[in-house]
Amino acid sequence: MSQAPMPEEMNVYQNAEARFEVAAEKLGLEQGLYRYLKYPSKEITLYIPIGMDNGTLEVFTGYRVLHSTVRGPGKGGIRFAPDVSIDEVRALATWMTWKCAVVNIPFGGAKGGVICDPRKMSRGELERLTRRYTAELANWLGPERDVPAPDVGTGEQTMAWVMDTYAMHVGQATTAVVTGKPIELGGSRGRREATGRGVMICCDKALAKLGIKKQGCRVVVQGFGNVGSLAADLMQKAGYKIIGLADIGGGLYNEKSFDVPKAIDWVYTQKKPLQEFPGGGTKMSARDILFQPCEIAIPAAIENQITEKNANQVKAKILCEGANGPTTWQADAIIDAKGIFTVPDILGNAGGVTVSYFEWVQDRQGFFWRESEVNERLLDVMENAFDEVVRFAELHKVNNRIAAYMLAIDRVASALKLRGIYA
Repeated sequence: MSQAPMPEEMNVYQNAEARFEVAAEKLGLEQGLYRYLKYPSKEITLYIPIGMDNGTLEVFTGYRVLHSTVRGPGKGGIRFAPDVSIDEVRALATWMTWKCAVVNIPFGGAKGGVICDPRKMSRGELERLTRRYTAELANWLGPERDVPAPDVGTGEQTMAWVMDTYAMHVGQATTAVVTGKPIELGGSRGRREATGRGVMICCDKALAKLGIKKQGCRVVVQGFGNVGSLAADLMQKAGYKIIGLADIGGGLYNEKSFDVPKAIDWVYTQKKPLQEFPGGGTKMSARDILFQPCEIAIPAAIENQITEKNANQVKAKILCEGANGPTTWQADAIIDAKGIFTVPDILGNAGGVTVSYFEWVQDRQGFFWRESEVNERLLDVMENAFDEVVRFAELHKVNNRIAAYMLAIDRVASALKLRGIYA
């Protein structure tokens, strides 16, 4: 099982491959399983023609990658962003396989994306793009095949369009083909807050593990989207002290704490930049917010934020990853050497896909749960997954990230062995 030498600067997919290789090596995974689980099962590139509002024709490039269906249908979001690439989509699909396995839900990994800037597109243009993308994938998607969800640049309305387009193609209502839908169309209560709530649950468990009191525990959060803003809000209400916030426009540090609900209103209702939030404190770059003195740092924005060039600047005792791939492979050793307790992304942000699973289950049953029931089930899944990862790390004398990968890979490999190879 020879490994190619790692380049000095790896892209997001190379980071995903590197983590897999280390964990597979420690598991002693046989060569055939290694190759089968490392690479995506299939992928497609789409060229999507869309009539724009000004009468011109634009052709957008889109992707869908299915990494694994060994443990169940593919599961993963659809991303609309200018910097979408096939390697990014491959990495995200791969991480979804391991994420679903870590929390032990019956899905494999998938991901999709379209190269576009939704901020510069009208609602009509976005609807036409979504529907054509879905139509091109009509024979690929399905409740037992591949189940999309929202991601960067998409949301509940996007999922409603996906569901409706798919239903028109198959000739019947099929609510379980996507998750993250509006409640009125079969969405689950608690889904919007689920990723942020999962982050908080992991932080609670990490504090308990390290013997640190929650009340007044200082937290910095990079990212003020669905994950970061809701994690900050939930955590402040639970007694954490939120002293750093950042979004794409930059960061704010205030050692006296923020009023997070007012910051959310400022950004999302008043549509004003986070850095201009009144009484916001010291302005800095979004990345620098992660390097301020605190007990917990939560990168909940984009990939590759903590690298070997800046990992020494992290001052937190706990690094809880709300984003996908925020820490590079090369930075891991530095974080470990500093004694920082890491909650890896495939565990830390798994709350979202867990409640997506609950939504899928509810859609298939046609029976919907109270929000309190959703949250109780999420708490149970996340706490059990956290405990399993920590036990695995202690048993095998590896860090939490490698333990999470080893646990996930072992579960998928075991399922593959039981299924056998159809040929």
